[in-house]
Amino acid sequence: MVTRLTPSIVLAPVLMLALACNSPNATQPTATTATDPAPGVSSTPAMSAAATTTTAAAESRLPEFDPGDFVRHVTNPLFPLPLGTTLVYRGTEDGLPERVVTEVTLDHKTILGVPVVVVLDRVFLNGVLKEKTFDWYAQDQDGNVWYFGEDTKEFENGRVISTAGSFEAGKNGARAGIIMRAHPVLGQTTPQEFAAGVAEDKGKVLDLDATVTVPYGTLHHCLKQAEFTPLEPAALEHKFYCPGIGIARERDVSGGTVN
Repeated sequence: MVTRLTPSIVLAPVLMLALACNSPNATQPTATTATDPAPGVSSTPAMSAAATTTTAAAESRLPEFDPGDFVRHVTNPLFPLPLGTTLVYRGTEDGLPERVVTEVTLDHKTILGVPVVVVLDRVFLNGVLKEKTFDWYAQDQDGNVWYFGEDTKEFENGRVISTAGSFEAGKNGARAGIIMRAHPVLGQTTPQEFAAGVAEDKGKVLDLDATVTVPYGTLHHCLKQAEFTPLEPAALEHKFYCPGIGIARERDVSGGTVN
């Protein structure tokens, strides 16, 4: 999942190619209300500013999960996933060039009775494959984009050395979260995923009308979000989600090694 808070990417899209373009009655485990951000997150100036300028009551509880309430395609303007699309991101980690290739595949998978969109992310550090992940998303009828988990592998010298962070909603108590709400609210905190001790990312909206400049161009009306996890209290990442693109830039604020 691109929103994972391991030291991975602070990147800007430089290429976007539009190509040609298991039980039906399953329900996910009961969700609980999200907790407040970790102390290391809420104490940052950016987070404090967001808290004092909130214009609507923050709501962390997810909508009721209903497998019959999903549509086939992910079209949320801030997180669109057109089938067959490829995004290429470039950045650095520990001073080394990093490239991330994100492909919205045509693969099929059903989780909790919901047909999900399968996204393949591959991370190359200094030209060598470092990580390969399949992420699973689906959009409900209201426009919320849910995240159903990931199958991730880390590589070293061409061999898999870890699958840490892998989970699938509905298995071992894991639940789906929301990666992008249909109507984000300033200051709102949303659980993006939940697998106890494995994946517990959350996102807090810092800005609903941000502008960001990347090699692709200057992008307006973007959502700026702080993303964090209680599993790594010192880690804080800022992401920009821009209309028609999705994630346009990521930056480690603390607890990361990416520049």
